[in-house]
Amino acid sequence: MTEQLVFELAGPQPPSFANFLPGANAEALSAIGAISSGTATATGLFLWGSSGAGKTHLLRAAVAEAHAHQRQAHYIAQPGSLLAQDSAQLATAAIIAIDNVESATPDAQARIFTLFNNLDDRGGRLVVASRMPLPALPFRKDLQTRLGWGLVYELVVLADSDKSAALTAYAKRCGFRVPPEVICYLLAHGPRDMATLTATLSALDRQSLATKQPISVPMLKRWQEREG
Repeated sequence: MTEQLVFELAGPQPPSFANFLPGANAEALSAIGAISSGTATATGLFLWGSSGAGKTHLLRAAVAEAHAHQRQAHYIAQPGSLLAQDSAQLATAAIIAIDNVESATPDAQARIFTLFNNLDDRGGRLVVASRMPLPALPFRKDLQTRLGWGLVYELVVLADSDKSAALTAYAKRCGFRVPPEVICYLLAHGPRDMATLTATLSALDRQSLATKQPISVPMLKRWQEREG
């Protein structure tokens, strides 16, 4: 019964900087962390990259981190939703994080342009994410220029060859150890996206604490059999 309850907790974790595995994206992680905490000098941040690179994770983590520092912040999943929100209220935030910005219509682009200027005037920061690089966006030129004033990073999907080391480092940061054979088995027989992989490791850690047994391949197999 204890084992069942523990594994029921193994859903995706809320996005945070702690459970983001940076790989080649360490500089981008550091930059967005500084913006979230209020220590950055950059006027904003533009993240771009393919699906699965971690753009949404970092935007949501940035908003959560800003809240932890008692700073007002908003995550906007689609730029079109800006048209239904109070611009004055958004402009008083410390951080506005806009995802999928490449889908912004001309009206939404105009709202983003105004929002950027209002934020910049009072020291707020705009963080946006796109699947397309900045020069390729079909945007009005003045908005492209504004978005390029800050830092621009391409997020790179973590290579399979780097996942083992990244997962080992993640477990170490969280205060537990995962045997190499467990990680090898997990990478060979389970979903390979990093959100699921880190959630699985956290579930195994809770199982280990609850049962006072070390994390092992048999423990992982039992979970996968239930989940399958």
